Amino acid sequence: MSLLFRSAEPGPGMPFVPMRSPHSMISVTGQTARRHSAVWAALRLRADLISSLPIDAFRHTTSGIQEPMPLPPVLRNPTPYMRMMEWVYSSQQDLDTYGNCFGLISNVDGGLFPRFITLVPASEVTVVQKPDGDVRYRIKGREYDRSEVWHEKQYTVPGMAVGLSPIAYAALAISQYVSAQQFAVAWYTQNAIPAGILRNSAKTIKAEEALEAKARFKASVAQGDVFVTGVDWEFSPLQSKSNDAAFLNSMNASAADIARFFSVPVDMIDASQAGTSVTYANITQRNLQLLILHLGPMISRREDAISASLMSGPRFVKFNTDALLRMDPQTRSAMMGQQVRDRLRAPDELRQLDNFEPFTEDQYAQIDRLFTTRRVTVTTPATPVETEGLVDGIES
Repeated sequence: MSLLFRSAEPGPGMPFVPMRSPHSMISVTGQTARRHSAVWAALRLRADLISSLPIDAFRHTTSGIQEPMPLPPVLRNPTPYMRMMEWVYSSQQDLDTYGNCFGLISNVDGGLFPRFITLVPASEVTVVQKPDGDVRYRIKGREYDRSEVWHEKQYTVPGMAVGLSPIAYAALAISQYVSAQQFAVAWYTQNAIPAGILRNSAKTIKAEEALEAKARFKASVAQGDVFVTGVDWEFSPLQSKSNDAAFLNSMNASAADIARFFSVPVDMIDASQAGTSVTYANITQRNLQLLILHLGPMISRREDAISASLMSGPRFVKFNTDALLRMDPQTRSAMMGQQVRDRLRAPDELRQLDNFEPFTEDQYAQIDRLFTTRRVTVTTPATPVETEGLVDGIES
């Protein structure tokens, strides 16, 4: 784990260090935290969704219209060996784990904007903020200035050059889970000994005898051997240590906490929360709630950071969140048909979304034959009345 210093050199600074639970004394780092299934699920969900969103580039015209433009090379291939989707996924993992992601700028274009950005694990970076506001980066023993390092952060607070880490603040909940998990693994593979009482029911024993019996019991059980005794000794496991004995309860209790730290719905990481039930009318509503309340602000921050660092002037980038709000075919067809009827979109424009070519003259003629305005006669008891109406391909 790196040290992310806030104060100047020299001085102790404010180190970003592994957190330890007072109960288990297990060190929680970005790597050990991923052993918690809820942490892994939350990180995977956020990185999967963000990296799969298409990225579009635009520029503001003088009339205020956002005009599409080609993506700059760095947003197609950030490095010679990594495509943009993988780059976004990897950087999102560090952003959500450490609150920061870093990359070395190895080339620039004619406008001095980055051409290649090679990501560096956040755990190998030290950030030092000096009194004059200057920030320096140490990566594998070498120091870099701001112009040489891509640094994106989230969960920021005033006065700090680095973002906060959810892992550090969730360390207690994570450590409790990992502690129980390690004990369970040790119990089945290494014969860990649970806390309990070894009692002699036949007589009162002295301290020296108690220590000898305890040592014999631990030495035998810890090695997976059989502890041989008569009718005098009884072992009763203690039930009070919930984070050791109640292993499954520890997992369920911490999953909801982890979901809140990483801002993901509990149900979307396949975790349960007692007394909570949310029902959505359709998948679109569910994804809309996820986008608005959980992912939307983070997406906007990433758009702003990428636009400010990689593009100039009126140019900017946007993640196409429409890809997240995919609708079922019936709802999508109804929405598109309504847009055409309200004259908001042209049919050929909507067909292009499905990779269809524009209508040909023959197709238009076929549609006209199916939906033709015909003169029909409606007979009423009083008098015949002639009217016009749509007859869907039916001879009148």
